[in-house]
Amino acid sequence: MATTVDARGLSCPQPVLMTLDEIKSGSDKEIIVLVDTDTSKENVTRAANSQGCTVKDVQPDGGGYRLTLIKR
Repeated sequence: MATTVDARGLSCPQPVLMTLDEIKSGSDKEIIVLVDTDTSKENVTRAANSQGCTVKDVQPDGGGYRLTLIKR
């Protein structure tokens, strides 16, 4: 089962910090991150990659994006 990080409505760096906290502390291999700006999408993607995660999928979701991260 995936964990969801809902960072919609938050400005950077908050979505990145929330995602990094989940990567480091969570036990789920799959993490869904919800963001609502292009900047947050890019920053979360870059941060996830730096932590050894793979961004499996990026989908439009309402007015934002749904990112699916896989922890290695």
